[in-house]
Amino acid sequence: MSEVKESEKFLMSPDVCSWADDEDNIYKIEIRLPGVEKDTIKLKMHDDSFFIKGETEDTIYIGSYTVCCPVKPEEAKAVYKNGLLKIDVPFKEPEFHSIEINIE
Repeated sequence: MSEVKESEKFLMSPDVCSWADDEDNIYKIEIRLPGVEKDTIKLKMHDDSFFIKGETEDTIYIGSYTVCCPVKPEEAKAVYKNGLLKIDVPFKEPEFHSIEINIE
């Protein structure tokens, strides 16, 4: 079977879900990368954004995303299992104020 060149692969944005934990200390990120092998994943994190890239035989999942508040990328922890990459990264300033809004 011949190998597919990178230029012939489909480019797709992965599904990304992110939120602050209940104590507002950790920024949680989940990225779906179906069929991607762990050794093809590239994850780069900055204090205000992250970049993700992962490949299958015919697809490249790629994207750059901003985060809601500054984080400590050097303390990020990432685990990949069954096509789901889970990242926990602490906020630089764990104390940010939010107000719950009633929805009518």
